[in-house]
Amino acid sequence: VQLQASGGGLVQAGGSLRLSCVASLNTGTTYIMAWFRQAPGKEREFVAAINWSGSTYETDSVKGRFTISRDSAKNTVFLQMNGLRPEDTAVYYCAATNVASRRTVPTRDYRQYRYWGQGTLVTVSS
Repeated sequence: VQLQASGGGLVQAGGSLRLSCVASLNTGTTYIMAWFRQAPGKEREFVAAINWSGSTYETDSVKGRFTISRDSAKNTVFLQMNGLRPEDTAVYYCAATNVASRRTVPTRDYRQYRYWGQGTLVTVSS
């Protein structure tokens, strides 16, 4: 499994970015796809996730601003980020882990994710 994240950049507060994660996944296996972020000096934190049934989950600090979605045909997961704030500045990582059920509720513990992309930097200026 390989994950390739892109779409980061520099944006002013209030602006928008869309991150993409192209995944090469094993066919016949069920996955949870997620986005995490890590700011300098801080622990990696959960941002959003989507399970194989398409249910989405976001951390409270981004609800109403960030949206995770998936294009199954292209094996791509997106993170649409609107209303960006300086505190959103971080390296954003795409992650995946295989699970038994399409309806599995994603864990928010980054240590439970088996596969990781290389990270893309998002910088929000005030």
